[in-house]
Amino acid sequence: MGALFDQFKRDLYGAKMAKTNASRKWLFQKLQGLKVNRGAMMRAGTVAEVFIGQLFFFFYDPKTKQELPYYDRFPLVVPIEMYEDGFLGLNLHYLEPGLRAMLLDQLLTYSNNKKFDKTTRMRLSYDLIVNASRLEMAKPCIKRYLFGHIQSKFVFVEPNEYDMACFLEAEQFVKATKQKVWKDSRGQF
Repeated sequence: MGALFDQFKRDLYGAKMAKTNASRKWLFQKLQGLKVNRGAMMRAGTVAEVFIGQLFFFFYDPKTKQELPYYDRFPLVVPIEMYEDGFLGLNLHYLEPGLRAMLLDQLLTYSNNKKFDKTTRMRLSYDLIVNASRLEMAKPCIKRYLFGHIQSKFVFVEPNEYDMACFLEAEQFVKATKQKVWKDSRGQF
């Protein structure tokens, strides 16, 4: 992961991802100490309780990357369902920043509270997302993640920092440009 993280830092400070010094500094602080910790992620009991319905960054290497038309190496995900070997989540990077913010506003209407602190969680499920017409934008964001292919710890995004995370162009798409991915996503709703 060292080379990947080094490239990520170069992109971050080269303004490919973050357009302002404040956003670069915010993301860099979030990424300090990012190391692989699969064991902690796979302990389903307590992890699921604090994990589902919150927002995270992490590095990912898909199992089926050869078959995928494209994928995101650094997803920004709201996990919605846990499985023994991974989880289902909404990767907000599959939408352009303005649409991410709109979708997140809709998702936050399903929050357990309005504190916007570590206790705030979105009460979401796959069934809710595919059946709620107001969440149509979320459909192209639904992705399955396997614990064995996660290459870092999760970087928790505080609910009061969701706007910063939404507008940060930190996506790391492989095999396609972000413009192509965003256009394909718009075609799904």
